[in-house]
Amino acid sequence: MEGVGFIFILLLFILIVIVANVKIVPQAHAFVVERLGAYKTTWNVGLHIKVPFIERIAKNVNLKERVVDFPPQPVITKDNVTMQIDTVVYFQITDPKMYAYGVEHPMSAIENLTATTLRNIIGDLELDQTLTSRDTINTNLRAILDDATDPWGIKINRVELKNIMPPKAIQDAMEKQMKAERERRESILKAEGEKRSTILVAEGEKESMILAAEAKKTAAILEAEAEKEAQIKRAEGEAEAILKIQTATAEGIRLINDAKPGEGMLAIRSMEAMEKVADGQATKLIIPSDLQGITGLSATIGEVLKK
Repeated sequence: MEGVGFIFILLLFILIVIVANVKIVPQAHAFVVERLGAYKTTWNVGLHIKVPFIERIAKNVNLKERVVDFPPQPVITKDNVTMQIDTVVYFQITDPKMYAYGVEHPMSAIENLTATTLRNIIGDLELDQTLTSRDTINTNLRAILDDATDPWGIKINRVELKNIMPPKAIQDAMEKQMKAERERRESILKAEGEKRSTILVAEGEKESMILAAEAKKTAAILEAEAEKEAQIKRAEGEAEAILKIQTATAEGIRLINDAKPGEGMLAIRSMEAMEKVADGQATKLIIPSDLQGITGLSATIGEVLKK
């Protein structure tokens, strides 16, 4: 009975030991395993069984990308301006073994390495370059840190300068400079606006004068054309009147010729014409010779009629 109890206890102990040494590695993790104090292997995701008493899990390594925000570090620029700069480092462990045995306190090592590297980079730049060259500083800092941390099994993915804080006096001077620059730009924009407005007004007046001149020219042309048309109409009316008069005269002459008037009739008509010519105003009248006989004949006829 005692032997059965001992075997039961032994089996229970073995079962407990086996269960205690069954390990499951979760996703994005790795276990560094040592055997008798020496590195044995690295367990990745899945089910693993550790040899009891002689093997141990030396380090549980998180393989996910991590972000570390380091506090501001004092740095001095090339033109001797002291400023505070804090950095943000994005890194990922790529080799659990090297990370476990490469360096003691890796986060502290990265922080100190970041501070010293940042001082070296900023020391070669002036204040204005530091404020306007964030991308260049980030790229150089990442390359140097990635190369330095590679033996530690760490991959530096990104480095960002979170804040650049110059001294208070420098900030005040920068604010004054920015204010002066804004005022200068405002003055330039205002002057350009006034210039543009003046140009537009002048162009408007020019176009107005051109349109007025064109309108006057058009009016003069229309007036001249109207006068020309009127003159043409008057000339056509006068010509038509003259033509009608001449036609009437010709018709009268034709009718007289058709009637075949005698010499007496012609003489009488001539006398009437002479009377109209004299009209009581002429002082001298030159009577054609052929009319004198007719005149005497008329006087004789008049006397005979009186008797």
